[in-house]
Amino acid sequence: MSPLRPRQKALVGLALATLLTAGCEPPPVVPTQDRQQNRHAARIEGNVVMQGPARGNAVVLLYDATRPPPPLGTGRPVSFTVIPQATLFGEGPPGPANEGPFTAPFTFSNLAPGRYLLRGFIDVDTCLMGLQPCHGPDFSPWYTVTGEPNVHDVGGAAVDPTTFAPRVVEVGVDGDGKPVPALGVAVSFGKQAIVQNERPVFEVAGTPRLEPGTGPKVLQLRARAIREGVMDLQAPVFRVHLADENRDGVPDDTNGDGQPDLWPRVVVRKLADTEAGLLDENDLDNNGVLDAEGVHYTRADGQPEESPQLVVLAAGLALDVYRSQLFDASGHPLLNKTLEVSELTVGIQPVAFDARNPAAPVRLKDLPSGRYALVVMQSSGQVWRVPNELSPPLAPALGLPSVDSQAFAVEVP
Repeated sequence: MSPLRPRQKALVGLALATLLTAGCEPPPVVPTQDRQQNRHAARIEGNVVMQGPARGNAVVLLYDATRPPPPLGTGRPVSFTVIPQATLFGEGPPGPANEGPFTAPFTFSNLAPGRYLLRGFIDVDTCLMGLQPCHGPDFSPWYTVTGEPNVHDVGGAAVDPTTFAPRVVEVGVDGDGKPVPALGVAVSFGKQAIVQNERPVFEVAGTPRLEPGTGPKVLQLRARAIREGVMDLQAPVFRVHLADENRDGVPDDTNGDGQPDLWPRVVVRKLADTEAGLLDENDLDNNGVLDAEGVHYTRADGQPEESPQLVVLAAGLALDVYRSQLFDASGHPLLNKTLEVSELTVGIQPVAFDARNPAAPVRLKDLPSGRYALVVMQSSGQVWRVPNELSPPLAPALGLPSVDSQAFAVEVP
């Protein structure tokens, strides 16, 4: 709120004096027609707890539990808070003799009733830790290229203290329908959760054009370090392994194509029809939720669709490239084996799906024309996508370095 000017102060003072001298009762406070003012909100509050030698700002991210973050889903934070390094750690020097535990409070306010997940990380200042080459805290929530943990950062979450499973924090309602705050929530960080690898930063070798009615397009994704300006992504690597999320000893086959699923996951998602923009089609407010109104396409069964769709292309790693290293001579899967490679071979087919329900995508009749983003998600939950904010048409205005390779988008005529 801006400060009052002298004349405003005088008028306010006169009004208050008139009220007092007249002995009037204060005016009643009644609800208005404004829904925002009438909304009852609650909060989640608690403490971050860090045990270990690392130092840096603590970042706590809040997610809707129905839209979890990678690798469980593709949800985006609904809110975040940053606890400064000095607040959490004080002035003590880092090192094995000073590992805490350290605690500091956090609060998420103005929340609607619902179920939430809390994730976070310590944005490590490696210069303080004596690591070379070193970098300071580099988290910025405003851009995809700076909004995730990097190597040496320390992961954290709100977890069940007995099972260590992710805790769902519920903001309920009382008998009058008013939200009840969730208090005493702990978000724990520890050296056992140090991030071991850089985000899967890549550039693409191959032409972007995908023609309808042709065979699969094969692209090579090459790990690419970016150390310019505020970007300090030093040694990215791809971690390739078979997926067994239910831990039954059998590789997953979530799409039922008879082929085992691999990490990293590859998603090719349609972008909104703007010349060089980054917004996903039908998510123009960039909140990770499909818009109420938007573009829709006819399904392969000929049924029309009137709701906005989440359009993706059929894409994934080329299994044959990695089969000999992920299966033994008898064809048994090596579920504990992970390949660290600097290049991925990706196949994209000219087939489009509506992936609103990722467990049961619906094939579309035609291949929607336009630009598509290429997203790689590691099993660690780390993600990289092109195009991104380092694209030369966008980067200068954002104060980011321009990197030609980061403007790549798959193009369907």
